[in-house]
Amino acid sequence: MEYRKLGLTDLSVSVICLGTMTWGQQNTLEEGAEQMDYAVSQGVNFFDTAEMYAVPPTEKSYGKTEEIIGAWFKKSGKRKNVILATKLAGPASGMTWVRGGKIELDKSAVDEAVEKSLNRLQTDYIDLYQVHWPQRAVNSFGKLGYDQDNVSGRESDEILITLEALAAQVKAGKIRHIGLSNETPWGVMTWLKHHAVKNLPRVASIQNPYSFLNRSFEVGLAEMAMQEKVGLLAYAPLGAGTLSGKYLDGQVPKGSRWDIDARVSRYKRPKLDEAVKAYHGVAAKHNLSPTQMAISFCNRQPFLTSSIIGATTMEQLKSNIAAKDVTLNDNVIADINAVHAAISNPCP
Repeated sequence: MEYRKLGLTDLSVSVICLGTMTWGQQNTLEEGAEQMDYAVSQGVNFFDTAEMYAVPPTEKSYGKTEEIIGAWFKKSGKRKNVILATKLAGPASGMTWVRGGKIELDKSAVDEAVEKSLNRLQTDYIDLYQVHWPQRAVNSFGKLGYDQDNVSGRESDEILITLEALAAQVKAGKIRHIGLSNETPWGVMTWLKHHAVKNLPRVASIQNPYSFLNRSFEVGLAEMAMQEKVGLLAYAPLGAGTLSGKYLDGQVPKGSRWDIDARVSRYKRPKLDEAVKAYHGVAAKHNLSPTQMAISFCNRQPFLTSSIIGATTMEQLKSNIAAKDVTLNDNVIADINAVHAAISNPCP
């Protein structure tokens, strides 16, 4: 297993991170435990979760994933073997079960969220605590364009309020480092500005989507990640399973994400099938697994710290982790980039 520094911290994390959001919905406690046991045995030392998991988010599933991880920590005694990342939910319409639908990510929200996550996780510290999505309106989760009408002029001040609340938790020893998710270049640089001016905790990472279907991170955020040492934690390197080909030609396998989630997937776009078939063609040409090729491509990026893989079966998990040993030669990269040039970012 390859390990990379988490930002400017003293932590080294595995290039494969174990994603957990299916546990408590598509996977049972026992299945989650089996995945954690196997991942650790393969050198994975980095787990990612969130207070709002499992998905799709419901009042019943809220916090279930953290509870499963906490139960495994207690039973296995392996808390010290894991660099644990979780996330603070941002404002969302309809999610009234998260702090009563409170929108502001202020001190009371941060304090409450941290305490509840610690209790569910059965630990007294979180290694990386991330803001799941910004408090302000941004073009994330597949949304294109920027809603200029919602700019208040207070966005920087609101970030500072959240950062100060996180700083208090760092000082208390309850979180070690902070990270962002679904952020923009302006957002990351504003967090870094407040860090520098106010001597507050520094952002260590950014967790955004990155895959063959969405390489938009390369446009503005890659430069930031490399220059500022705020590495990417790539989520959905398989495009939420679409790059496996299981949704091709209108298929929706029973029990799959598209089957159980009433929300419209950001990957349901006109050119999805065309892109997936093209990448499968590249994999077949070079005798590669399409999913391992996709993960290996993410892992080779110089702005990437870790790729977050997720699986509902042990077969998927073993294949995804084994992608760490797959090397893509120049001919494979050329063919991948040719598809990208012809069908650029079909599922942003």
